Amino acid sequence: MKSLQDRINEVPRSGWIRACVWSALYIAFVIWVAWGDWKSLGWLVLLPLVADMFTTRYINYSWWKKYKETNAFLYTLFSWIDAILFALVAVYFINLYIFQNYQIPSSSLEKTLRVGDFLYVSKMAYGARVPQTPLSMPLVQHTMPAWLGGGKSYLDHPHWEYKRLAGWTSPKKGDIVVFNFPAGDTVCLNMQNPDYYTLKYYYGEHVINARKDVFGEIVVRPVDRRENYVKRCVGEPGDSLKVVGNTVWTKLRVESLELKEVGELTVESSKEWQREPEREGLQLNYLVQTDGHMFGAKYLEKIGISVADRVQIDATTWHFPLTEEMKAEMEKNPHVLAVIVEPEERGGEVYPLGHNEWTRDNYGPIYIPKKGDKILITKENYWVYKRIAEAYEFKPMKIGEEYEFAMDYYWMQGDNRHNSADSRYWGFVPEDHIVGRPVFIWLSLDKDKHGIRWERLGKGAKR
Repeated sequence: MKSLQDRINEVPRSGWIRACVWSALYIAFVIWVAWGDWKSLGWLVLLPLVADMFTTRYINYSWWKKYKETNAFLYTLFSWIDAILFALVAVYFINLYIFQNYQIPSSSLEKTLRVGDFLYVSKMAYGARVPQTPLSMPLVQHTMPAWLGGGKSYLDHPHWEYKRLAGWTSPKKGDIVVFNFPAGDTVCLNMQNPDYYTLKYYYGEHVINARKDVFGEIVVRPVDRRENYVKRCVGEPGDSLKVVGNTVWTKLRVESLELKEVGELTVESSKEWQREPEREGLQLNYLVQTDGHMFGAKYLEKIGISVADRVQIDATTWHFPLTEEMKAEMEKNPHVLAVIVEPEERGGEVYPLGHNEWTRDNYGPIYIPKKGDKILITKENYWVYKRIAEAYEFKPMKIGEEYEFAMDYYWMQGDNRHNSADSRYWGFVPEDHIVGRPVFIWLSLDKDKHGIRWERLGKGAKR
C-alpha cells in the first residue's frame, strides 16, 4: 500500500489546480451559509476531504471499480448507484441554494405569466433559505409520487430554525415572487382548495374533523414544505395599502409615524396615497351581453381568451377575463351590447374572514408590518394581525398592549385580479415564506393547442 507521501508526489499539477479551485468554492460556500451564525464554520472540517478527492485520493472513493474485471453485475450496479447519488446530491444543493424550476399551475398572473409556463426561479436573488427540513427528497415539495408509494417526502427531524443567506435584494413592489403558501400550514388532503382556514370558517372545525370521507386527513406542514405560490408584490414592509375599484393604492411610512396612528390603521403622517402602476397584462372579469350571437372559437382565440375561460351563462350573457385591450376589442363587436365588470359581491368574503366589510374590489386600508414595528393592538386591528402572532411568530397578542413584529411582511396579488386567491383572501406573506424570484421562462406549453409557445421561450419574468 502506498504511503501518503508517495501519493502526494504522484499528484499531477492539474489535480492540485482542481483541488485549489474546489476548495476555494467550498470555503466561499461555507462562509456564505455561516454568515451571521459563525457556528456553521464547523463545516470547514470537511475541507481536507474536498482536497483529497482531487489529489491523493487517500480515501478510496471508487472502491467499487475493483469489480470491473471480476463481477460485471456488481460493477454495473454500483456504477448506477454512484451516478444517481451524485446527481441527487448535486440537485439537492442546487435546488436549495441556487435555483429551482417552477411551473405556473393557475391563471392568477395571466397575461403576464401563462398557465403552462416553466420558470427558472433564482434562490440567490432574495437570499436562499437554509432548509428547515434538511432531510428530504430532491425535486419533491411535500408528497412522494404515487409510484414511489406516496407519503411525506421529508423528515420532521432535524428541524432547523429560519435563516436566510445574503441575497442581492429583497422583494420590491412590482416584483413577481415565488413564496410558500402562508395558509398552507394546515391542509385537508381531500380538499386543499379552498384552504383549511376558509373551510373551517364556513363548515366549522367539528364538521371537518368528523367528515374524513369528504375532507380527508388533516396534516400540518413546515414552512418550506408548503405549496409554492407565485404572485406580484404590491406592498412592502412599512407600506399602507388599499384597493379602490380594483386599483391598488399605497403610501409609504415615515420614521416619525406615531404608534397610535398605526394601531388605528391610518398613516396620516406619511406621504399621500400613490396609485400603483397598472400592469400591461392586468385582467378583470366581465359580463358580456350580446344580441344572442354565439362567439366562434377562432374569434375568441384571436382576442386571447383561453378555452378554460370561455363561460356562457345564458343565451345572451358570457363571462370572460379581459385586459383593457381585450375589452376594447370586444366592444367593437357589433353583436356585443354591453361589457360590464363583474360585481364585487361575486368575490366572496376576504381576509380576515368575518371581521370586516371589505371586498375583493374595495379593500383596506391596511398597514403592512415591518420588522421591529411596535403597534398598539386595538379592537379594530386585532383580527388583522392575530394570525401573524399565532401562526408565524408564535407570540401572545392582546388588545390594549403593544406588539413588536419579529419579521417583515409583504402583500401579494395576482394580475388576473378576479381569478386570484391572494393576500386579499389569506393575508400577509412573512419573509420566511419567500422562496425566490422568477428570472426567465425556459419552456411554455399551450394546453389549448397541445404545443409549445415558442415565442415565450427565454422571455424575462422579473416584471
